[in-house]
Amino acid sequence: MNDETTNRTSDDAGTVNVEAIRNSIDARFDTAVEQLKELVSIPGIAWDAFDAQELNRSAEAVAEAVRNAGISDVRILRVDHEGVSGGPAVVARRPAQPDKPTVLLYAHHDVQPPGDAGAWESDPFLATQRGERLFGRGAADDKAGIMAHIGAIQALGETIGDNFGVGVTLFIEGEEEAGSPTFRQFLHEHRELLAADVIVVADSSNWKVGVPALTTSLRGLVDGTIEVEVLEHAVHSGMFGGPVLDAPTLLSRLIATLHDENGSVAVAGLASSQDTTVEYPEADYRKDASVLDGVELAGTGPLASRLWTQPALSIIGIDAPSVATSSNTLLPRARAKFSLRLAPGSDPDEAMEAVRSHVQRQAPFGARVTFTPGETGKAFATNTAEPAAQHALWALEQAWSVPPVESGVGGSIPFIADLTDVYPDAQILVTGVEDPDSRAHSANESLHLGEFRKAMLAEALMLARINSAGL
Repeated sequence: MNDETTNRTSDDAGTVNVEAIRNSIDARFDTAVEQLKELVSIPGIAWDAFDAQELNRSAEAVAEAVRNAGISDVRILRVDHEGVSGGPAVVARRPAQPDKPTVLLYAHHDVQPPGDAGAWESDPFLATQRGERLFGRGAADDKAGIMAHIGAIQALGETIGDNFGVGVTLFIEGEEEAGSPTFRQFLHEHRELLAADVIVVADSSNWKVGVPALTTSLRGLVDGTIEVEVLEHAVHSGMFGGPVLDAPTLLSRLIATLHDENGSVAVAGLASSQDTTVEYPEADYRKDASVLDGVELAGTGPLASRLWTQPALSIIGIDAPSVATSSNTLLPRARAKFSLRLAPGSDPDEAMEAVRSHVQRQAPFGARVTFTPGETGKAFATNTAEPAAQHALWALEQAWSVPPVESGVGGSIPFIADLTDVYPDAQILVTGVEDPDSRAHSANESLHLGEFRKAMLAEALMLARINSAGL
């Protein structure tokens, strides 16, 4: 974060009545938390193995909450694409007054599966408050994002009323945790319905409890599989072992070439930068990532750059017999899936080709290497000089009473690339209600209620500022 941005976000509130909006948020907050608990109780999971009726019930509950917030034009929509039936999305619209912009508020109502029930300290679909945190699947990711949108709209209706002329479109997706398979088709079929001057994606995280953040960069993503073959069929390891190395061993040697001695990605041709303005203390990273004592950190340069502006490559799956079913056999083939996060400025297609070229050049002992490309997603970077970003930074500082961090995120939100392609002139902001201990996707996912209140306030203030100052 630079001094210029801090000064701009500290400007006088002008015609925005910060205290009135704050009081409105406070008065409605307990009701918002109860509504959030009701949403958490619905296990809407957009995976084929789970009951689709629960996902429909989740969409209906969101639609009812939006109607109760005073928006009458509420629809539940879905599209089909390449034989895939999309999850139910809730779209609600409040049209803009003349000469006022329109803001699209995005969140998603579907959630991750609960995983191992024994790892949860309470029922994942019974929102449970312990101290300042509300525990439950979707409490943070992303049903709190939905309620932040709704709470902000309600507060502005109370405090500004008919003078709030900004158009608002709510787009609450129903398949994000399943990879948004019909998202692009949904945008094309409902392009005019969702068109906006500003798009707010409430699906990210703040810096830490007590310090807000505007997510200004996301890494891109490519993945795929690497298969190594050395034999036509399995043979006895005692009879034939020695002159030929088995496929898992050679696959391991190939995987080892993907990083250098420092642990940095060794694939040539990938974009990388050490340009970050935020310091991420190593002790904080170790705590947030649960790194074991004695484990050395990989890579070079500032930690923030290793997380946000440098590539990161992981092996996320290996096909080989388990120890429990192993035998004294030379295995003919083994396969691994890689996941490569890309720095902003990277071209996903070029990155995929760089990995393909690397593994084929590095084929150990002449083994046959087959590379199969998987999914791709573009990186994202915010232009913080644009008016919407400036309004957001100002609102975050007002809500938290501390300067916001302009942070990157090491993960990817691939559908943002779809938004930028379909709406190239829209200003896109990535916000969120999570903090480093929210544990989204993991057992004991939780939301810090104090941060939730501030996130709701910040969004209301940002919309009020857009209403008064424009874009």
